[in-house]
Amino acid sequence: MSASPGQTDPSQSRLATWISPADGWRRKSYRLFLNRLTLPLILLAAVFAAIGAASFTVMNHPQHADKLYPALALLLLTGMALIWLIVARVRHNLVEPLAHLRSWSARMSDGNLSARLPVPPRGEFRELAIDINRLSDELKSLTIDMDARVRAQTVRLARKTQSLDILYDVASSLSQHGDLDKLLESFLDTFIELVDARAATVRVLTDDGQTRLVASRGLAADVVEKDRMMDTGLCQCGWAATAGGIRIQHGTQSCAKLLGLPMLKHDCQEFVVVPVIYQERILGVYNLFLDRPISAMGEDIHDLLSSVGKHLGLALEKARLDSQARQIAIMEERNIIGNELHDSLAQALVGMRLQVKMLGESLHTKDLRTSQHEVQNLRTSVEEAHDSLRELLANYRLKIDERGLVPAVAGMVERFSEETGINVFFHNECRDFSLTPLQESQIFHIIKEALSNIGKHSNARNARILLHGEGKGGYSLLIEDDGEGMSPVSAARPGEHIGLSVMRERAERLPGELTIESEPGEGTRIVLTFPVTPARAAETK
Repeated sequence: MSASPGQTDPSQSRLATWISPADGWRRKSYRLFLNRLTLPLILLAAVFAAIGAASFTVMNHPQHADKLYPALALLLLTGMALIWLIVARVRHNLVEPLAHLRSWSARMSDGNLSARLPVPPRGEFRELAIDINRLSDELKSLTIDMDARVRAQTVRLARKTQSLDILYDVASSLSQHGDLDKLLESFLDTFIELVDARAATVRVLTDDGQTRLVASRGLAADVVEKDRMMDTGLCQCGWAATAGGIRIQHGTQSCAKLLGLPMLKHDCQEFVVVPVIYQERILGVYNLFLDRPISAMGEDIHDLLSSVGKHLGLALEKARLDSQARQIAIMEERNIIGNELHDSLAQALVGMRLQVKMLGESLHTKDLRTSQHEVQNLRTSVEEAHDSLRELLANYRLKIDERGLVPAVAGMVERFSEETGINVFFHNECRDFSLTPLQESQIFHIIKEALSNIGKHSNARNARILLHGEGKGGYSLLIEDDGEGMSPVSAARPGEHIGLSVMRERAERLPGELTIESEPGEGTRIVLTFPVTPARAAETK
């Protein structure tokens, strides 16, 4: 940025301040010149004047030349001696100090901050050498201080990097799939290795004002058994679980008194208690048994431990919500089974009860023909109920494969093709197909119902099932066949086809949107679209 007219550039002003000579520099330079060279120069001028006078005398009075030649020779020798003296003084008082200054500058440029100028016994260069040496001392001191600060900052950055690595490793261990016990065990194994702890535990806060030990590493079995439950008002763990904040105590003597036996075979140096927090709510604590002071891990160790506590809190809350989601999915499936049992078998049983009543009446009247007819109807009803029961069992015995939805659908498609002879092409275009248990169950049974309808009603030779990711958390399911199709009225009126009604109900539970396109002779096309995020959020409510 340039300075405006009439204003001085601040940088130029500072530069001028640095390079401007000190006050009285001319006087000091004159004094330096006069103190060292005045007398020799005066003598040299006198000698030159004497030589000039002698030469003039010899030229005007040759008869005196013999007497004046020795004087001229002496004067010349004296003049040469004076010139040598002047050169020596210039060399000693000017050239040598400048040479020392140049040598000092070269060594300083090479990084030798210990280089110093020799200090003359007197003169202006003595003051200059003292000032330069003083500046050199200050520069060396500043450099040493800067190096110390750089080293300290480097150590701090290294510790921060280590802290980030620890957080990454901890987050990785906490993001592993599996039940809560395996997750906590993986977390403790990882964290113990990272902070070099002898032992570690995780405790959760219960509703009755206690802390329950849910995972441990490095403690004996009898200690774990006695430390299973602990009142919050008795120890550091309980205080941290209720009031918050990181608690540090020297050793575990107080814990040993509460348990009646030592926590460790050889006591640790520090016992650290860190709250496990999720959204400002304390879920429990985790403990570290260390053989070194916690302060030795760096000034940011408290922030690191608190961050780990928040990661662990998030993992515990996620595990709780996942468990809750599984319970909801089980209850939903139970409700579905109950509804379908009511809609199929219950109605069939009501019909058979009526037929048994009618059979009894015909037997009472000894109407053999009517009785035989009712027996035949009853036998048909029993067979239909048996078929319905077998269909329900086949539908709900099929569990989602442990590896996920895709392997389960692939197995179901293979079995369907073998049983019906219909060629079914199944393709999954989703690389990252992450669904909740409820979503997997609903999608699986929608496909199952669609294949059942294809096998019973379509007279198709080929069918296709396609799973596709729509982006931004959305997915689609396509099921189509080359069968006879059905009228638009049948497609629009679910009451005419129980299977279509069931599929629509399952699509609503995702939540998703189910569309059916079919015309006589053109086959049937079923499209299911659903977002993942809303469904997951709905399960966790």
